[in-house]
Amino acid sequence: MLRDALAWVVSLTAVFCLGCGGDSPSASELTLADGTVVQVAGDGSLAVVVDGSTVFATAPGARFTAREFEPRVDFAGGFFRFRRSNVTEATFRYEGAELLEGAAVLTYGGDAGVLRVHVSGNGESTDVRLEVEGDAPGSLAVPLRCDEEASFLGFGGQYELTDQRGEIFDLWVREQGIGRTGAVWNVTGDRHHTYFPVPYFMDARGFGLVVNTDERVLVDLCATDAEVAWVEVENVGDLSLQVLHGPEPRDVVRQLGDLHGRPQVPADWAWGPWLGIQGGDAAVIAEADALDAAEVPYTALWAQDWVGRQDITAGLVDIVYHWVADETLYPDLRGTIDELHSRDKHFLGYINPFVIREREHYDPMAAMGLLIQDDTGAPYVFGTFKGESSLPDLTNDATRDFVRTFMTAMVDDYGMDGWMADFAETLPHDAVLSNGEPSRMEHNRYPVRWQELNNGLMREERGDDYAIFSRSGWLGSQATAQIVWIGDQEADWEHTDGLPTVIPALLNLGLSGVPFVTHDIAGYSGGPSTKELFLRWTELGAFTPVMRTHEGLAARTNWSWDADAETTAHFRRFARIHQALVPEIATLADEAATRSMPILRHMVLEFPDDRAVVGIDDQFMFGPDLLVAPVVEEGATSREVYLPAGDWFHVFTGERFEGGGEVAVDAPIGTPPVFHRGSDRTDLRAID
Repeated sequence: MLRDALAWVVSLTAVFCLGCGGDSPSASELTLADGTVVQVAGDGSLAVVVDGSTVFATAPGARFTAREFEPRVDFAGGFFRFRRSNVTEATFRYEGAELLEGAAVLTYGGDAGVLRVHVSGNGESTDVRLEVEGDAPGSLAVPLRCDEEASFLGFGGQYELTDQRGEIFDLWVREQGIGRTGAVWNVTGDRHHTYFPVPYFMDARGFGLVVNTDERVLVDLCATDAEVAWVEVENVGDLSLQVLHGPEPRDVVRQLGDLHGRPQVPADWAWGPWLGIQGGDAAVIAEADALDAAEVPYTALWAQDWVGRQDITAGLVDIVYHWVADETLYPDLRGTIDELHSRDKHFLGYINPFVIREREHYDPMAAMGLLIQDDTGAPYVFGTFKGESSLPDLTNDATRDFVRTFMTAMVDDYGMDGWMADFAETLPHDAVLSNGEPSRMEHNRYPVRWQELNNGLMREERGDDYAIFSRSGWLGSQATAQIVWIGDQEADWEHTDGLPTVIPALLNLGLSGVPFVTHDIAGYSGGPSTKELFLRWTELGAFTPVMRTHEGLAARTNWSWDADAETTAHFRRFARIHQALVPEIATLADEAATRSMPILRHMVLEFPDDRAVVGIDDQFMFGPDLLVAPVVEEGATSREVYLPAGDWFHVFTGERFEGGGEVAVDAPIGTPPVFHRGSDRTDLRAID
């Protein structure tokens, strides 16, 4: 795929030029050891060119910028608000470039000191490393070129868009919020607050950029200045930018995985439908009996309340935060799990890292120094909806060993096959940790450490016969997380936090190297969910790698699979469709494990030459040939679908469509717009 290369007036090889022919350095062109070309203009803007195509460029006329400021951070149990005052900034002026041992070194000077930019390549990626001599500035900002064709896909679990061009936001692991309207900073969050941000994006033309840091990252993607995309990183004087060459979008995803890892493939049974159930031993077995009687296929039940139930209000049911079984609800949990195993079914539980002050783990962990601390050396305690809490200091070997004992009991004593590894976005920015690193630097790493602890334990205990699903992450979670669910959506139709936000989040995670994804059918917060919402969410869930229900906070009043006969028949049919897709999912999972190609794919991964697909965020490819366009609008019985060039067959009607544009498709409940490329899928249509 061709990408426009910059035109350069002067082309020089391996030249170091200070003030040549005037006050400004001349342009230069330097060829790296791997053949990559670095072009530097007289104003210091640079471009990285591979095989004639530009894969990285800073904006002409804009300079690298250092900022100093007085920061203020407000923290409230997983929510963070960042503010700055007394901001000053200084830019770096280009002074010259040279080629040293096959790498380009660019020098910039100014009031902020000396900045050196080292550019080196290895064939499939280029490292652009910025080093500020002396003390690290409050932040360092890089002005990327934003041309007419630029796009910005990825950034982890983003819920409203896939192409973020025109957006301004920061990347910091935090609570998503309830509603994400920005109305109340420590309740609602805003449109870009997410449990799983990733400092990375892909340009749909087939190249990408990783900001290789654990610090807070801020991006202004051609919003303030239409020709500049600013990427700013706090508290760094040495910053690595990893440029991924592509040349196709699928190559970019693979290269991201090559650098930052890939997850372990879950057990084969994990691809079958899972159902959430609460209420105790008898309720779990009764659910299994009901599913069997209704002939609904499933492979796992998961009971988050094995640790106990706790009512938030008269209508909202939640759980107790600790790491041991509630023997009142589950007096024979091992027997219940053994019974499921005898039926060739699996049991999944729940765990999170909170150490609630009034619960049994707090005092011994505090006495042993296993909790995060404040600046007085006491345990750092903060408020949650479950009372005052602290967190395990996961930088401490002894802490990890302590927590592992409870996880080991979940497997060895009770026989669990996996669990939800919840939360991990709450590490305060100002805690004191045993490894001596500032908590601010460890905050984004905390979910990576949490996932590593959970999945590492299960790999030791069960090999590859397990499933762990988590929600929080950062760069590096690609290797330490296994299945990722997109968090706590509202049980409604809202575009800020309801059903419509599921698809962009799944797509952006896939573009960010997270191939095994899931979501809560039909939402978690708010509610009660309606029948229509449950039916439509079920249709989407059938074409998700892991089809999984959740009873939600309003568990007593939310709609469920067995609420009436019509719903049961609908759920059974789509669970059977999902089960029929399991062999394809397993094959796609193996591809993901080696090449990071997600199972659920943004259309740019399959149609890289079709510019019309770049901004599409409400339909997707399930593998290479199934195009899925879920109905996510309340009351809708039709929708517009974009079909790329070629022949497409409607899975549920058999009708053939010629692609190359948008088509209007009837979509009553039970007939979602799903198309197969090139041939009919009579096998799926025949399922009832």
